[in-house]
Amino acid sequence: MISRLPLISLISITILFLSTTVNAQTQNTFTGWSAVFFTYKLNDKFSLHFDGQARSSDELKNLQSYIIRPGLNYHIKDNMIATVGYAYIGNNRSVMDIDGWIPEHRIWEQFIFNQKFKLADRPVTLQHRFRLEQRFMGQATIDQNELVTDNYEFAQRLRYFARSIFPLSKTDNFTKGAFLALQNEVFFNVQNAPNDNFFDQNRAYLALGWRLTPKFDLEAGYMNQYVLGKNNNTVNNIVQVAAYVRL
Repeated sequence: MISRLPLISLISITILFLSTTVNAQTQNTFTGWSAVFFTYKLNDKFSLHFDGQARSSDELKNLQSYIIRPGLNYHIKDNMIATVGYAYIGNNRSVMDIDGWIPEHRIWEQFIFNQKFKLADRPVTLQHRFRLEQRFMGQATIDQNELVTDNYEFAQRLRYFARSIFPLSKTDNFTKGAFLALQNEVFFNVQNAPNDNFFDQNRAYLALGWRLTPKFDLEAGYMNQYVLGKNNNTVNNIVQVAAYVRL
């Protein structure tokens, strides 16, 4: 047990510490994210995945980006899932005071492995997620006083995500009630790094949630996103609200 939940805590604390000490040229931002994660079971082997997200600019001024990400899941075993999918990301960009929406297209593959165990008389699942993304990133240019997509640059990125939910009440089967969610995700550039570095970013997250039914969760929490840039780094302080639907 000591090697499971505390593993996420250790990773998160370490990255949070590094994110405040790595580089003096670091800007701090405050944003809001909202997300919905949806799974629909087709049969014993296949299910549909969808997540949609909206993210604000600094100080919640306007919509900065949105994500639409469908996928097809193949359930290898009860605790193993392989997924292939597509993602569309709209990014609100500004060049020479001209604003516009620049797209990014992604193809992605992922593998999920779930570990189940008991902790303090509560059922806990530790999820490991490995995702590889092929990114086609739109490059902005100004044409007739409008911001448009000039071409696309290709890159690949690897992501490792660990998440666990801890019920606040003792129970043998967690179907309803309050919980704590703890997660961390680290990103690595494996081809054509946009920031010229292998390390891309890290996201550490702590949330309080409520399982309304076995099929529906709501949660709200704080995320610390550390992004390594070409010239400047960013520590993004995020308030996130998320819903999880499993049908």
